[in-house]
Amino acid sequence: MSDTLDQLYATIESRKVNAPADSYTAKLFAAGEDEIVKKVGEEAIEVIVAAKGQGDVRVVSEVADLIYHALVLLAARGIAWRTVEEELARRASPSSPLSRFPLS
Repeated sequence: MSDTLDQLYATIESRKVNAPADSYTAKLFAAGEDEIVKKVGEEAIEVIVAAKGQGDVRVVSEVADLIYHALVLLAARGIAWRTVEEELARRASPSSPLSRFPLS
């Protein structure tokens, strides 16, 4: 799973430097953080709507859109995807006093 996210994040990062005219990602970067945050919010709402009656296929599609837009936000802010992975690992560790995931 991580390889796919790593590759997607690398592609998103490349759009900050190399902005093809037809790239949706490049257009999001050009529009700025406010537009990116707006898209993250829209996608989060679409996940909720899908979960409340549109079926699992739609939920998967909307979660994928949400993750993509969240990765764009991270890239726009200069936050590496690896930082999120490290935070998830820290939270999932049963030995961590700050563990937030009930995995046991």
